[in-house]
Amino acid sequence: MMKLSNFRYEIPTVIEFGRGYIKNLNKHVQQLGGTKVLIVGDPGVLHAGIVRRLETPLEEAGTPYVTFTDVGTEASIESVDKGTDFAKLAGCDIVVGVGGGSALDTAKAIGLMLKYPGNIRDYIGLDKVPGPTVPVIAVPTTAGTGSEITRFAVLSDKDAKAKLSVGSMYICPTLALGDPELTVSLPPHITAATGMDALTHALESFVNKATQPISEALSIQSMKLIAKSLRLAVIQGENSDARSDMLLASTLAAMAFNSTRLGLAHALAIPLGAHFKIPHGVVNAILLPEVMKFNIIGNTEKFIEIARIFGEKTDHLSARDAAERAVAAVRQLNLDVGITQTLSDYGVEEDHLDFIVEEAMESGNVPVNPVKPTKEDLKNICRALIVPKVKEKVFS
Repeated sequence: MMKLSNFRYEIPTVIEFGRGYIKNLNKHVQQLGGTKVLIVGDPGVLHAGIVRRLETPLEEAGTPYVTFTDVGTEASIESVDKGTDFAKLAGCDIVVGVGGGSALDTAKAIGLMLKYPGNIRDYIGLDKVPGPTVPVIAVPTTAGTGSEITRFAVLSDKDAKAKLSVGSMYICPTLALGDPELTVSLPPHITAATGMDALTHALESFVNKATQPISEALSIQSMKLIAKSLRLAVIQGENSDARSDMLLASTLAAMAFNSTRLGLAHALAIPLGAHFKIPHGVVNAILLPEVMKFNIIGNTEKFIEIARIFGEKTDHLSARDAAERAVAAVRQLNLDVGITQTLSDYGVEEDHLDFIVEEAMESGNVPVNPVKPTKEDLKNICRALIVPKVKEKVFS
């Protein structure tokens, strides 16, 4: 375990968690002083009937609302602009985001723009938000991103082909309303990808140089729940206990990294996802074992603890061998939940690594990684996940 030292932990978001809790939505809207609600979702949650489950308690109470679902698979500056204009025209003063990270990040950004002037681009970066936004209630339907409590809204810029972040404690949702019943309809492949995203959050926070006692405890509990329940949530989507475990694990992991940041998997995942359209959870799952292998020497004791959390037997092994059991456990978890892709499956080649690594090195997750990487180190992590092309034989 880490040595106790000076630290700061902050989370401004209130969390309410429980099966069927979505029925309390109107009560929360009233407590926060909302008079007209903007519901922000994506087409997936709309077609799955989940948006309707939010509309019903508002209608029953006679609370006015409008719904905005022009949100893509990635939160974008364009969607934020459209949603802000729509909400202002409708006179909304509170935002309810429902869905995965894209919908929740869009909702957080719209909440910011309903309070302050200019364009969302004016607030890109760290701590550029001048104060609290309008109230935002975040209702997650995937168990992975943790966006329901985090201080970041990650937005794609389609013109620049880049992902940009607004980072501020002021952008954390006012309330996270976690109802595991809303995650039951999540397909297996999305359950797997988002679950591995949650694991990457918990694990990278746990081993990085900014870890501290509160975030460490949150990460441990998150990893325990994931080790217990991710496989079940993937193969038994109707398993309510597994769904509850995974939604709670996702929130706990976000509570951890919200104060500590992450590591090299996320540093590389952002440019790889932006340029090659790799789903965020999938690219983290692909990268995580190789990043762990690279990081073992920087925090061997923590990796031994991770191995034990995942049920690996470490008795009578050297410290290095015991730590490497953590890597083996995560590789096996990927296989068990059906994530077998490599970077090559998404078109990543050796020639792409220079610009990927250049962008990754700019990430704020690099300085807190347990081992300081060189650009060549990052290239080697990616190279291990690129399958060499087989040259065709030429017959004369």
